Amino acid sequence: MPARTIPTAAPDSQVPEEAVTPLIRGVAVLEELTAAGGTMSASALERATGLARSTVDRIVATLARMEYVRLDGRDAVLTPHVMELGNAYLAALRLPALLGRRADALADELDESVSLAVADRDGIRFIHQATRRRAMSLSFRIGDLLPAERTAPGPLFATQWTDADWTHWRARRATDPQDRAFPAVPPAPEVRPDADFVRRTERAAADGWSLDDQLIEPGLVAVSAPVRDPRTGRLACVASVVSHTSRHTAADLRDTLLPRLRTAVAEMEQDLRQAPPAAPGPPPAGLAVWTGASKQELGREFIESLARGLTVLTAFGEGRDSLTLTEVAKATGLARATARRALITYDHLNLVAQTPHRTFTLTPRVLSLGFPPLAGTPLARLAEPHLRILTDRIRETAYLAALTETGDEIQCTARVTAHHVMRVDIPLGTRRPATTDTAVGRVLLSHAHAHAHGHGDSDDDLGYALADEEWEQGVRTLAVPIRDRTGRTIAALATSTHTARRTAEDCVDTLLPALTTTATHIEAALHTASRFTPVPVT
Repeated sequence: MPARTIPTAAPDSQVPEEAVTPLIRGVAVLEELTAAGGTMSASALERATGLARSTVDRIVATLARMEYVRLDGRDAVLTPHVMELGNAYLAALRLPALLGRRADALADELDESVSLAVADRDGIRFIHQATRRRAMSLSFRIGDLLPAERTAPGPLFATQWTDADWTHWRARRATDPQDRAFPAVPPAPEVRPDADFVRRTERAAADGWSLDDQLIEPGLVAVSAPVRDPRTGRLACVASVVSHTSRHTAADLRDTLLPRLRTAVAEMEQDLRQAPPAAPGPPPAGLAVWTGASKQELGREFIESLARGLTVLTAFGEGRDSLTLTEVAKATGLARATARRALITYDHLNLVAQTPHRTFTLTPRVLSLGFPPLAGTPLARLAEPHLRILTDRIRETAYLAALTETGDEIQCTARVTAHHVMRVDIPLGTRRPATTDTAVGRVLLSHAHAHAHGHGDSDDDLGYALADEEWEQGVRTLAVPIRDRTGRTIAALATSTHTARRTAEDCVDTLLPALTTTATHIEAALHTASRFTPVPVT
């Protein structure tokens, strides 16, 4: 695979003397993993980044220690924990939390996909998606970067570009005319003149809305309207209705759906106007101590300056959208000089921006650090690596099950089968009636009942359920709940064994602690992944 050039800073910028080189290299590895869909071998990373293999190995080892990647054979694979970086940006931005429900309601009303996007230099990034589930579906993800000139929001953002922005855009177009640095879109089939986008920008400035008539790919159309910050009058984001030409032409979107979009935008602006100031949550704790301990344990395989630099991004969040250097150092526990060098590096990489008030804010580019490939990942995929670890540990089949949409059946959504001559093998997709006669059913149904009525039975109080001959004669099953961010049980983690191999007491004494630990790890991944993106359960 040929190396792909990712512009990590302005073309004419020089690396500051105080920049942290290992942090620059670590960011490059994360961006390459993101562009590749979340998985790359060490040799592919070596070719893509131009770094020495030993350097790549140390970076990957450090990211694995931070639980931002996991090692799968020769591959480095992004994990949901890396989404905490993008979550920090989205929480600080507040727009998904304040406007997401309006976008979801509009999508339901129009039965079309609705998105919210922000500007990222001469591109746009999605910060919220409300998609329709159809055979012909739209696959843009939160965090995806698109070239401004091939989108409906692009001309609206370009109405606010400075001369430097236009110069940067023209330089990018000259070096990458087919948009190969934008993996979220197919290469441009034809190179349109720069004047086309200039005219679309002038039209957007005059009309107050903009269209995409199959600029991204054939069949895709969109209409966009600006959402303005009531405090400044500048664009906070752009809301778009996206469809397919089998349902609407671009002109039809303009004539039939734009009026309703504009009404929704007015409601969004009212929400922004009335939103109270965000109450800052607790900053991350103990990060400097943790990185120091990791360095002592792993030695030279752990790049402490990379780990400490990445923790700086997590200092930001809701109520902490703009921080001084002193505030960043205090939130992370890092020395002021360490935090300062990290911020200088991020400013060079366009991951943070300095304000006139000598504070720092995160930029949308933070979403390029692992967010898009994991956005919307189903619970089964989040759970699979944890199921493998659990099965290796207990040497029994482990699986995830959830209620179907109708609620009258239980479906196996993920499983790892143990290697025994006589083993329990539950095929993916297997369904059983949802009853409390089974351990999985008892976990899913009794917890739902307890949530609705404020109490639980004895299994619910213990946090597990045990049943014999659930799937067939001679099979003993133990199950524990998987809970979402609100505490609601949405799935069950279970293991099944033969009654001759383990007694009921052995299941509780030996298997239950392992299941409970695994459930905690799955919930941690789920809670991080689902903070700003929906995670399908089945």
